[in-house]
Amino acid sequence: MRSIAFLSAFVLAVVLGACQLGQPGATGRPVSLTVGLGYLPSVQFAQFYRAQQQGYYRELGLEVTFENRIDPDLITLVGQGAIDLGMGDGTSVIAAVGQGIPVRYAATIYARFPSVVYAPADSGITVPADLEGRSLGIPGRFGSSWIMLQAMLASAGLTPDDLDVRLYPDFGQMVGLRERQVEAATGFANNEPVQLELEGFPVNVLRVDEITPLPGPGLVVGAATLRDKAPALRAFVAATLRAMEEIAADPTLGLDAAVVAVPELEQDRTRQLAVLEATIEMWHSPYTLEHGLGAIDRGAWAESIDFVGTLPDMEVPSPAMLDDYLTEELLP
Repeated sequence: MRSIAFLSAFVLAVVLGACQLGQPGATGRPVSLTVGLGYLPSVQFAQFYRAQQQGYYRELGLEVTFENRIDPDLITLVGQGAIDLGMGDGTSVIAAVGQGIPVRYAATIYARFPSVVYAPADSGITVPADLEGRSLGIPGRFGSSWIMLQAMLASAGLTPDDLDVRLYPDFGQMVGLRERQVEAATGFANNEPVQLELEGFPVNVLRVDEITPLPGPGLVVGAATLRDKAPALRAFVAATLRAMEEIAADPTLGLDAAVVAVPELEQDRTRQLAVLEATIEMWHSPYTLEHGLGAIDRGAWAESIDFVGTLPDMEVPSPAMLDDYLTEELLP
């Protein structure tokens, strides 16, 4: 209840500040924001759908348009200013900054790292060391799942070369595992393992959280957009966090909003609700429970940057300055 009351006060402050600054929407003309979400419309974006449908963005003088993009493209477009902000992996932000792309991670959405390795319960794979010599399906040698896998294997003294890594570029590794083409696969804690359990296919899930902190997906903004549209971006974050609080308290609100946005989800409400509930778990960590949804754990980020800097083909400036990766000016 404390966080909801605090967030409500922040939303009011955003409104008052917008009027004082003349934006967003203070002149009667809404500020347009283009927001990039993930590859496909999904119940996992329920907070954005609810904030849009309930008029939370509009109340703060915003006109929001959503686009669905794969993560690497989205980060590049945000850096170019072609998209105002978007949902991007924290690990992708680290990689982008290392390549000179001017983006900042502005609000945590997934406080727990969602990428996992999962394997059939009867596979005997229960810890990272058990992956040695096994076949594992992965979309490609890139992105958050690839970084997660390397961190997990390193904890057991292994590298990807110690596995039979098989590529599923169309993200079909769950089907491959179900059909026993591979013995393990990468995926998201709130997606494939949930679906397989509902199908009566129990799995063991290996998480990287206990091994090394890695930043989960959050809202990412370009440096130029942050300079030019800070009040509008701050309003967007406030409205989104408001919807997250409401959905965390009553997940059916998020499911209903997702069904309105993606009507075909209505055909399998039980599965979609299970995915959403698992997603809500990812929003919370001991850090966000203390500091509120959206809060950025700078200590964990520092550890993540140090780890990513040890990986092949990953460039991290030395010394790495956290403010080159993060901004907290849009948060309550």
